[in-house]
Amino acid sequence: MAVAGVLLLVAGVLIAYYLTCSRSRLRPVVDFLVTLPLVFPPIATGFALLLFFGRDGPVGRLTGAELVFSFPGVVLASFVAGLPLMVKPVEAALRGHGRKLAEAAYVLGKSEWQTFSQVLLPNVRRSVLAGWLLALGRCLGEVGMTLMLGGNVIGKTNTLSLEIYNAVFSGEFDRAIVLSCVIGVVSLALYAALRRLSAV
Repeated sequence: MAVAGVLLLVAGVLIAYYLTCSRSRLRPVVDFLVTLPLVFPPIATGFALLLFFGRDGPVGRLTGAELVFSFPGVVLASFVAGLPLMVKPVEAALRGHGRKLAEAAYVLGKSEWQTFSQVLLPNVRRSVLAGWLLALGRCLGEVGMTLMLGGNVIGKTNTLSLEIYNAVFSGEFDRAIVLSCVIGVVSLALYAALRRLSAV
């Protein structure tokens, strides 16, 4: 989750900026791919990723990388699951008042990178943090995509959510309750942070 969280923070902000400012023909495609995990069943999304990144998929054949049933596969599943929740709040914030700020910065002689890093990013930092917290919460509870890409290999690719599934499946209900309480505490902490953020 930590690795996916860093990737979400960096890539999510950059993708949101691209979706806000770009007029490329690829923009609707990128927007569709980012939004898809919100409306497509996780297990089906995981299967699509498995076909695409698996050994016989386009990426697997091209790079020879082994993503399936590995730690990178779990990171990829968490990243894809959390990405729309990271991107959409930041994109909405940038569309809300970003254009006028960007135009003013350009008039004052700021470059595109200076405008993004010194003007836009500081003004949407609360949306960035809110989106990141939501994305982390989604990563924490992700099962479908992780199961397809990671394979639930004990001690290698099993996550906290999958451990709850394993405990219930094996009849270890006490262990499942403890693990559920751990996830519950983390989820409450994320919720409290979001509430505090919205109250500021």
